[in-house]
Amino acid sequence: QVQLVESGGGLVQAGGSLRRSCAASINIFSINVMAWYRQAPGKQRDRIATITSAGGTNYADSVKGRFTISRDGAKNMVYLQMNSLKPEDTAVYYCRAFLSQDNYWGQGTQVTVSS
Repeated sequence: QVQLVESGGGLVQAGGSLRRSCAASINIFSINVMAWYRQAPGKQRDRIATITSAGGTNYADSVKGRFTISRDGAKNMVYLQMNSLKPEDTAVYYCRAFLSQDNYWGQGTQVTVSS
C-alpha cells in the first residue's frame, strides 16, 4: 500500500503561481510514473503532467510551458509548479503513483484561480 498526501492548493488570482506537493510513503524512485491529474466541475479527470522513474517528463498541451513537474528523492516528494495561472485551471488536483501492478491516488486538493 502506498500513501500519497497532497498539499499546496488554494486560491490565487489569474497570472499568479502555486506549487502543489505530493508526499509518497515509499521511495519515489521505486515508482514507475508519478502523475498529476485535475478535474474541473462537470468534466472528466485529465492527466496533465507525468514524470518517470528515469526523470522523463510529459505535459498536456493545456499546461505546457506554464506547469513544471519535479521531484525530490531525498524527501520522496513530487511537485507541480503552476505559473501563469488562468481561471480555466480551476479544478481539483490529484497526484497518482503508478507501480508495476497497482496505482494509487492522493486525496485531491482544490485550486481556484480568480479572474
